[in-house]
Amino acid sequence: MKLGGRMLGVLLCGLGRAGGTRTFSSWPPHSPLTGLLSAAELVGHWTAVFEERGIPEARQSSEYIIAHVLGAKTFQNLRPALRSQPLSPPQLGRIQELSSQRLQRMPVQYILGEWDFRDLTLKMAPPVFIPRPETEELVTWVLEEEARRPHAGNAEGSPLILEVGCGSGAIALSLLSQLPQSRAVAMDKGEAAVCLAQENAQSYEDPAALDGGKEGMDVIVHILALAPLLLKDSGSLFLEVDPRHPGLVGSWLQSRPGLGLHLVAVRRDFCGRPRFLHIRRSGPQRGCTVDTSPRLQLAPVPG
Repeated sequence: MKLGGRMLGVLLCGLGRAGGTRTFSSWPPHSPLTGLLSAAELVGHWTAVFEERGIPEARQSSEYIIAHVLGAKTFQNLRPALRSQPLSPPQLGRIQELSSQRLQRMPVQYILGEWDFRDLTLKMAPPVFIPRPETEELVTWVLEEEARRPHAGNAEGSPLILEVGCGSGAIALSLLSQLPQSRAVAMDKGEAAVCLAQENAQSYEDPAALDGGKEGMDVIVHILALAPLLLKDSGSLFLEVDPRHPGLVGSWLQSRPGLGLHLVAVRRDFCGRPRFLHIRRSGPQRGCTVDTSPRLQLAPVPG
């Protein structure tokens, strides 16, 4: 299918190699709370429990859960009086229930059932890939580039955006909210992956969202091979990649000049890692035969 828009945003998260499985000990259910009645006391209690069980971000997890039960986005948003007043038995029971899910290593985003991405609140459920904070930076970059385009903001020059591997649809939805004249197509694979639970190891997110093959380049290579077929001249391709990949992508494109694709810029994330790529199509050719097999020889990342 050919898309006629001036910009193609392939805004793809999680292209790195899949991580290894982890094994967790089997812990007995935590006993019901007694005598801990305020939100502040509960934060301290569950923080200690999570730390004892090795739960990452113990305090943040307890604060998010308790704030959610009390009807707030964050614990800091709670009124001071609400933090110290006694909680009702139903509230205590709900906090106990959600905290028990966190003890099973369920991500907080799934426990709460929602998560904020820029100015949007998205529904969250396994195995949909959880939007990362870094991805908000990618959206910001796309909006900055779009603002620089001639005729930006006019209906005639509005972009057509394609998001590949959309997961929750966070990127496309966020761009549409900021570019109301644009159009977007968000696509993912046909069937959601089944959550894994083998030998006491658990993976709540779709493992395929993090699996890009041996070098992490499998999905990237297929996207780059298709881009000349989909992009108009000067159309743009944005990628969020593993920090190893900018050098690999640059070498791959240089070895295939017939594609007419050029790496315009690499941007670092807020941790200083090379994370985002801007690739632009220029040249008369529309589509070339490219070997995308796993046998591709990839140049090492420049030191």
